[in-house]
Amino acid sequence: MRRRAWLTAPVLFSLWAVSACQRHGRKRIAVIPKGRAHVFWQSVHAGARKAALEADVDLIWNGPASETDFTGQLQILDAMITQRVDAIVLAPIDKIAMVNVVERAAKQGIPVVIFDSGLDTDQFVAQVATDNYAAGVAAAERMGKILNGKGKVAMVMVQAGAASTMAREQGFQDKIQKDFPGIEIVDKRYGTADFAKSLAVTENILTAHPALDALFSSNESTTVGAAQALKARGGNKVRLVGFDSSQNLLEDLTSGVIDSLVVQHPFRMGYDSVKSALEKLNGVSPVKIQNLPPLVVTRENLDDPEVQERVNPPLAKYLP
Repeated sequence: MRRRAWLTAPVLFSLWAVSACQRHGRKRIAVIPKGRAHVFWQSVHAGARKAALEADVDLIWNGPASETDFTGQLQILDAMITQRVDAIVLAPIDKIAMVNVVERAAKQGIPVVIFDSGLDTDQFVAQVATDNYAAGVAAAERMGKILNGKGKVAMVMVQAGAASTMAREQGFQDKIQKDFPGIEIVDKRYGTADFAKSLAVTENILTAHPALDALFSSNESTTVGAAQALKARGGNKVRLVGFDSSQNLLEDLTSGVIDSLVVQHPFRMGYDSVKSALEKLNGVSPVKIQNLPPLVVTRENLDDPEVQERVNPPLAKYLP
């Protein structure tokens, strides 16, 4: 017992879940997100579960509580390899830190599907993710439109090493610098995938730049924090182009606190990722790189069927 004292509760749960699945002799696919708190990951979970139910395989869902806990994610991933699950579907917290363990899984014959965020190796069978650079470009195009090509903008970023959000942030900066020379990016700060930290960072930005015209936030937590900071200032006229969606963010969009949201399709991301793992297990090579297009959501198009499919996935139908 002392030898396993280092194991965290999520890892112990993973070991129990895998053991239970083994007793039934069914295919087992482990899905390991970056975190568990955000609506985005719940939507991914629902999509993954739909694919697992259709194929009658067992889904083991487990991730760290925090999207900055790459050590916890490594432990969970290591436990899945040790227990010989049939396939792993992983959203890597860090594009470098996860490379060795993913390559170890590949060497042991366990196919790995990467989703949401990229990894600095090609030892995976498929990658399913939003075209994140294009998403950043789309955010910049919206920013250029609402500011009429002129103004001061700040960025509430996520964290260094997270490939998906880094690509969005780079796409946003590149597009602004290329096509909107009248827009100046005056500040960039990290919210570390945390609501409270993103709120504090945004408050500091607003204090440091009283003449700021707009903010760009690159994921759910940074957008929540930025929106809360703007609401706390009441009549603040700073425009916010955010990323991802949740019920609260959609309410802030409707009320005008948020100008627009660049949304992904997390339900489909989870579904397609598990389907890709199943294809590999069935002897079919899935498409290696699968990019899902982003979508800019505004108050004007919020009720469109394509938008509603993304922002209101059937969570209650597929999650326990």
